[in-house]
Amino acid sequence: MPKNTLTVTLANDKTLELPVLKASVGANVVDIQALAKEDLFTFDPGFLATAACESKITYIDGDKGILLHRGYPIEELANHASYLEVCYLLLHGELPTQTEFNTFAKQITQHTMIHQQICNFFNGFRRDAHPMAILMGTVGGLSAFYHEATDIHNPDHRASAACRLIAKIPTIAAMCYKYSIGQPFMPPQNRMNYAENFLNMMFATPSEETMPDPVLAKALDKIFILHADHEQNASTSTVRLVGSTDANPFACIAAGIAALWGPAHGGANEAALNMLEAIGDESNINTYIKRAKDKSDPFRLMGFGHRVYKNYDPRAKVMRDTCYEVLERTGAHDDPLFKVALKLEKIALEDPYFVEKKLYPNVDFYSGITLRALGIPTNMFTVIFALARTSGWISHWIEMLSSDHRIGRPRQLYTGMTQRPFVPMKKR
Repeated sequence: MPKNTLTVTLANDKTLELPVLKASVGANVVDIQALAKEDLFTFDPGFLATAACESKITYIDGDKGILLHRGYPIEELANHASYLEVCYLLLHGELPTQTEFNTFAKQITQHTMIHQQICNFFNGFRRDAHPMAILMGTVGGLSAFYHEATDIHNPDHRASAACRLIAKIPTIAAMCYKYSIGQPFMPPQNRMNYAENFLNMMFATPSEETMPDPVLAKALDKIFILHADHEQNASTSTVRLVGSTDANPFACIAAGIAALWGPAHGGANEAALNMLEAIGDESNINTYIKRAKDKSDPFRLMGFGHRVYKNYDPRAKVMRDTCYEVLERTGAHDDPLFKVALKLEKIALEDPYFVEKKLYPNVDFYSGITLRALGIPTNMFTVIFALARTSGWISHWIEMLSSDHRIGRPRQLYTGMTQRPFVPMKKR
């Protein structure tokens, strides 16, 4: 295994040889497990410098703007593959042959319907409940319906759970929207592809049989691909942590949805659109640009720059082209909000302040605009994100269970009170 070591000298002059594990690409990792035997732990808030697992699924180089799924650049996958092909790739490690794809797509199609009793769940929610609350509760509730296939140590059961989740979450997501507007649920259609089916369940009604616009369906499929996985982010790490306890897959994905719901994680595209609405008109842009450059002003331009990417977000390049295609198709160029967005984009790509700080428009900026043009309400944006990310979550869950994993148990730096005697209430 490791050929290199890192020598650490402790306070008692004892030295430890810590193995350096070699990555196939990217940063190597120091194995610090031996420190625990010396009653020492590393301090790394947010785990920003800690590799909690070994993975072969996704690689990111934020400095160079690279995102690879199983070695394939995200740009090539988004422009040449379908979302279900990417799902297969994440799950199995290779792109499918035509026969493999046909079999996989059929398995997904056969699981898109949900148990009729699950429809009753929705009546327990207020009509104005946030769709993420409904999605999280309903996905967790799936645990009660599939007892016959939740042996997480059985590879066939894990594969079955993966198919069920990838197939059913679009159905549940569309039901969240339909419930909020008081329309009847639309059943999935086997004649449609994955993205078409979701758009149909979202916007069709029983009184009118329609076929989604193929250009818009293709754009949505790209959005799904671009959000399918992003390495060990907060929600994926949550799925792995919950999964390390041997929890069932539906509970693990519900936990991932909960983590994604946080505005610092999955709500970025919603925040970007809310910012555009706050700006309101092109005439107000310069005022907000000045505020963004003022360090003393709490205002921040949402949808620009990225915590991981210190270069142009590779997903944003694809999303930008898709965004323009959707705006052209829907005729949304005349919407004042989109005019604000396009002018902001131009400023961010040309203004020296943004260029020097590499505050380029990111995938959230373009996906928010695109989803709005598709007619999807703002409070459904994070639901779309969760739908797309399910394939990544379940792939990491399967990878973890297929390895020699341990239950997650982070340590802490304790700075509280030391041991002291109990004081009776009368003497406090």
